[in-house]
Amino acid sequence: MIKTTIYGLSKKELLQWFLDAGEKKFRATQTWDWLYNKRAASFAAMTNLSKATIAKLTESFSFNPLTLVKEKEQQAATDYSFQLADGANITTTLMHHDYGLSAYVASQADDDDERNLSTGELVAQVVTLQRYLDEKGTDERISHIMVIGQEPLADLTSVLGFLKIVNDQAGLEIGARHMTVTTNGLADKIQRFANVDLQVNLAITLNAPSNDLRSRLVPTNRDWSLDKLFNAVHFYVDRTNRRITFQYVMLKDVNDQPEDALQLVNLLKDIHHLAYVNLIPYQALEDDSRYAASSRNRQLAFFDVLKKQGINTVIRNDYSPELMLAIKQLK
Repeated sequence: MIKTTIYGLSKKELLQWFLDAGEKKFRATQTWDWLYNKRAASFAAMTNLSKATIAKLTESFSFNPLTLVKEKEQQAATDYSFQLADGANITTTLMHHDYGLSAYVASQADDDDERNLSTGELVAQVVTLQRYLDEKGTDERISHIMVIGQEPLADLTSVLGFLKIVNDQAGLEIGARHMTVTTNGLADKIQRFANVDLQVNLAITLNAPSNDLRSRLVPTNRDWSLDKLFNAVHFYVDRTNRRITFQYVMLKDVNDQPEDALQLVNLLKDIHHLAYVNLIPYQALEDDSRYAASSRNRQLAFFDVLKKQGINTVIRNDYSPELMLAIKQLK
């Protein structure tokens, strides 16, 4: 049986485990410090814990559930391919932006979009990448996080557990406002997310301004239509007063017409002050020839319609992981 990773425990749960194990309270604080501040590479490295305590931890938990398979450096980014304890594979990306270092955290296994990652598997990605940075001795720190995947909100409980652990002030202390969770539009989970007392950002892959078209491009729309989605969006905005990013991949003669832009304006008009649109030029993937990229003139015309109607909009060309994912998810 695969053990639970120690990274899956909240500070409160870790404390309770130590108490249940007959250990002193302060041992939990020491262990938390080793995990998230000293970023120990194993239980054995926790030198101020007794051998008996380390033995208890080793018996109850696995340490890091990630095994590095491949590291691939690209311009301004490094992809890390990891294998999980059950053999599943994930890709985590560390990307340099002008505002800092971002970790793009996988929420599902690469080869099985039904396999949602646990809280501990999510946390381990960030801690492992930060440990790699520590070992380089450059004093670089992960300052931003984006949770990506086929549907990060599918297992909202695990994602929320992850966000709270990496946000903890006694640990990695990554600011909530520097973290973003992406979604294809699970309306029920968006409403739950709105009620969480964390100022974490939300990004929705939209890709179309009408139900017929969006159901073709984003299968989630078949269960959660635009009416349901935007009821949840309005609930989220009313509850949090936080900005929402909308990802919109521009496809030639599919969703890039002036009338599409006007439909999008109509969708966003009531929340225009908190809506932020990323227009993403399509980039063909492998041998997929179903779609073509909108022309630059078409992109600019679409952009102009939104801007003139007061919608905050940008044309994104950096192809960071969440933008590539919005393209890969097209059906």
